[in-house]
Amino acid sequence: MIIRNGLPADFPRLQDIEVDAGGPFRAYGLDFIADMPPPPLEALQTYLGRCWVAEDDVVKGYLLADSVGGCAHIAQVSVDQRFRGQRIGQRLIDHVELWARENGLEALTLTTYRHLPWNAPYYARIGFRVIEATPALAPLVEREANIGLDPADRVCMRREF
Repeated sequence: MIIRNGLPADFPRLQDIEVDAGGPFRAYGLDFIADMPPPPLEALQTYLGRCWVAEDDVVKGYLLADSVGGCAHIAQVSVDQRFRGQRIGQRLIDHVELWARENGLEALTLTTYRHLPWNAPYYARIGFRVIEATPALAPLVEREANIGLDPADRVCMRREF
């Protein structure tokens, strides 16, 4: 499997992966997340250069990153359900860490659900720790709250390198 920069030709596949990745949220009463539309092609276009895909014969997962407060912020990481358990998400995260180092960023950050097993508990296993929202992350947390993500259920996390 290779990790490479995502291209516009990949974007429809990324949308399919995003729809697929929403399914498990239903088991936790988060149907509204499962029902959210995938990011529009125009939004994905803004991530060129900050979008990576994991593929061999097919794109199996992807990661979108931003630079927020001097850190590489993982805006989204999703894996096709058929390929879960193959460490694809971790490989994408490790890859973005290399990008962050090369670009002089100091750590990785993300926001996620505290109680879902493939969210905060997973990220803790791969080196992230829960932090308070920094001034740079606070607007992201507020934006999430505005779309219905309960801040009481969410955490900010950081991984040093």
